[in-house]
Amino acid sequence: MPPESPRYRPGIGWLVRRLPTRAIQAASYLQAFVLSGVVTVLAVRAYLKAADYPQLGGGGLHIAHVLWGGLLLAVGLGIPLVFLGGGARSGGAVIGGIGFGLFIDEVGKFVTTGTDYFYAPAAAIIYVAFALLVLLTQAVRGRTGRSRLTPAERTANALDVVLSGLPGGLTDRRRIAVLRLVQGTGPATETAVAQLLDAVPRREPPPVRFWQRAADRARRLAVWAAGRRWLIWPVVVYLVVEPVLTVLAVFLDGVTGHLGEEREWGAILGVSASALITAVLGLWAAWLLRRDRAEAFRLFKLALLVDLLFGQVFNFTVNQFGAVSAVALDLALLGVVTAEHRRLRRAADR
Repeated sequence: MPPESPRYRPGIGWLVRRLPTRAIQAASYLQAFVLSGVVTVLAVRAYLKAADYPQLGGGGLHIAHVLWGGLLLAVGLGIPLVFLGGGARSGGAVIGGIGFGLFIDEVGKFVTTGTDYFYAPAAAIIYVAFALLVLLTQAVRGRTGRSRLTPAERTANALDVVLSGLPGGLTDRRRIAVLRLVQGTGPATETAVAQLLDAVPRREPPPVRFWQRAADRARRLAVWAAGRRWLIWPVVVYLVVEPVLTVLAVFLDGVTGHLGEEREWGAILGVSASALITAVLGLWAAWLLRRDRAEAFRLFKLALLVDLLFGQVFNFTVNQFGAVSAVALDLALLGVVTAEHRRLRRAADR
């Protein structure tokens, strides 16, 4: 490596290793992996409960679905190893996510000596696994945006799209995306990529699938709902009242002796601690609403994150997969609070 290279360090150049090129669509692939995994776990749990937990096998054999999970994980990994292009990566991410969901669903069997599928903290372990994957996805999204990639990485991603489009062609939309990727990388690179694009056949965009239309409508509806001012105050009231009521309910159960019937004392304490923290943050935010609305909504957002990343872990232990509705509600509230916080910050910056 030449001395003028920014990666060069005299005396330790032989230790320096070039990092792999980051994929601009990496967060999308991880998101597909996570979503397919979550849907798989929920579908498997719903099916097994409805079918009274049937077993595949006989004669002393039980073919657990963790085995199918391992097989699909291998298939999901193998697809992008064999085939080129974003389609192969997306397909591998979805199939791998299904495999991971089948695998992680049986975690209770592998953390208990009695191979207990119904081990209460298993639901919390599954939730933590997917929560960490979501955090990883967000971290990758923040590091693989167009503005965060180096010119060389943007060129590599553009060439990857061009070369994978050689067999079937590229749509006009994909061509425009490629040209945007290489903007600012230098006249020679931009000209070379444009010439390569001319050698790739053109392809008409595929028809819009019904599920794509449904997803687009749902996305627009979510954006519309998050921006409604009339929705803000019911959300604020809920964020202040709900954790306070949870703390009071636990206190009353302790006074009346109902807590003695609970088996998961550690999880009850975790739920109580989380509710107490979110209650304090919610009340503090409500007190700040008249003085500093932006700071108040930052605290509301922090309260929701505490509940999602801490409280719901214990909630899954206590309520098992009945806690899914609470997570869905928290995510919806987080969308509304985040939208309002961003609006207030933009208004303050003007």
